[in-house]
Amino acid sequence: MKAREVGRPVATLPADDDHPYRSGAWQPNLAEWDAHDLDVVEGTIPLDLEGIYLRNTENPVHPSIGMYHPFDGDGMLHQLHLADGKASYRNRFVRTAGFLAEQEAAGPLWTGMLDMPANSLRPDGWGARGRMKDASSTDVVVHNGEALTSFWMCGDLYRHDPLTLESKGTASWVPPEGISAHTKVDERTGEMLVFNYGKQAPYMHYGVVSPAGELVHWTSVPLPGPRLPHDMAFTEHFSILNDFPLFWSPDLLTQDIHLPRYFPDLPSRFGVVSRYGTEVQWFEAEATYALHFTNAFEQGEEIVLDGYAQENPSPRKQEGDDWYRSFYRHIDLQTLKPRLRRWRLNLTTGAVKEEDLSDTLMEFGTINGRYGGQPYRYTYNATGHPGWFLFDGLVKHDLQVGTEKRITFGEGVYGSEAPMAPRIGSTAEDDGYLLTFTTDTVNDCSDALILTAQDLDLVARIRLPQRISSGTHSFWAPTTSP
Repeated sequence: MKAREVGRPVATLPADDDHPYRSGAWQPNLAEWDAHDLDVVEGTIPLDLEGIYLRNTENPVHPSIGMYHPFDGDGMLHQLHLADGKASYRNRFVRTAGFLAEQEAAGPLWTGMLDMPANSLRPDGWGARGRMKDASSTDVVVHNGEALTSFWMCGDLYRHDPLTLESKGTASWVPPEGISAHTKVDERTGEMLVFNYGKQAPYMHYGVVSPAGELVHWTSVPLPGPRLPHDMAFTEHFSILNDFPLFWSPDLLTQDIHLPRYFPDLPSRFGVVSRYGTEVQWFEAEATYALHFTNAFEQGEEIVLDGYAQENPSPRKQEGDDWYRSFYRHIDLQTLKPRLRRWRLNLTTGAVKEEDLSDTLMEFGTINGRYGGQPYRYTYNATGHPGWFLFDGLVKHDLQVGTEKRITFGEGVYGSEAPMAPRIGSTAEDDGYLLTFTTDTVNDCSDALILTAQDLDLVARIRLPQRISSGTHSFWAPTTSP
C-alpha cells in the first residue's frame, strides 16, 4: 500500500471523549488520505468489477452545543476505486459552508437536532428545523458525472468529482429551503427525483432534475402541517411521497421545541404524482413510520411499494437502560423493529393492501439499480446490532420465493449499507457484487469487502489505510459500460 496523509482540519474534540457516538465504532476520523495499490488481505479483486464505491459518514470535528446526535456529524466521503484488479482509496471532508465557518471559528456554531435552535451561536443556518448546520453527511449519489452529498434535514447538494473527490461547490438549482437526502437516480432515464420539506406551507415540494443536471420540474405537495419524511420512491411513470404520523409535536413547535411524537391514531399516507405532474393522489394505510424504501413498480392498476415499516416508531425507556441507551433507542433497529413491508396502491379504486414480506428485523436495503422503478426480485439489507445504531451483517431477501441468505461481519465488526454492483456483462439481476466498508473495533482496522450478490460469499478483503468511523449510506457508480 502506498498511502499519504493530505489534509487534517482544525478539531477540538477532547482526547478522552466518551460519547458513545463519538468513540468506539463511531470514533471520528481526522486525517484525509490518498492511498494506492491497497493490500488485498484475502481473495482477489475481480476483473469484471470496475467503478467507484462511495460512502458518506457522519464525522464530527468539534464537540456539540448541547446534546449530540450522530446525524449531526460533519460529512466525510470515503471512496474505493476499483479497476484492473487493483484498488485505491481516498477520503475527504465535505466542505460545507457550515463546516468552513466552524473551521474559521475553531468550534461549533450551531446546535444539532436534539437541542434548541435558539442555543445556536449564529442566527442563520440551514435545515427544515432552522438554525442548524447543513452537514451534508447523510446520503451520496452520482448524477450527471458528479458525486452529490445531501443532508437528511434538507440543505444544499454538494458536488464532488467522484474520482478525485475534489469539491465543486453546490448545485445552483437547489431552492433556498434546500433538498432532502435520498435523491433518487433513475438509471433508465438518467433523471434524478428530489423532494424537500419544512415548517412553512405547503410543507413539501417535489421535483425532477434532468440528466444534464437542470431542475426541469418543481411543484408543491400540500400537507396538513410540518412533517418529517425521509425517503421517497419512484416507478416508471410515478413518484411516491409520504406523510407518516411521526412528526414534531405541534404544541411544542409553538415554543420552538422540535420534539418528534408518534400519533398512532393517524394513518400513514402515500402521495402518488406522475413524474412531471402536479396533482397528488393520496392513499391511507396503517399507522407506522418507514425510514427507507427499497423500490416501487407498476403492476396493472396498482403501484407496488416496498419499504421498512417500523413496529415501534416511538420506543420508550426500558428497565436497566442507562441515560445514553434510553436516549438513543430511537435509532436502534432492534427497538424500532423495522420489517420489509409491501403496500399495494390501487390507482383506480384508491384501495390499499399491505403485507409484511419478512419477519427479519432489517433496514438500509439496496437493489440492482438497473431495476429501479421496475419489477425486481432481490433486496440486500442490513441487520442492526442490539442497543446501537450499528450494522452487524447483511441479508439477501428473495421477494419471489421469500427465502433469505445471511452473513454476519464478526464480533466487534460493523458495516454499512451495501450497494449492489452489477458484474460487467451481467444479465441476471443478482449477477454482481456487494460492497461495504467495515469498522473492526477488535483489531483496530477497516477493510473493504467485496461479496457475491448471489450467495454473499467473500470475494476480496481489502485493507484501508485507517480505521474509519461507522456510517450509513453509500453508492456504486460503474466506470465502464454495462
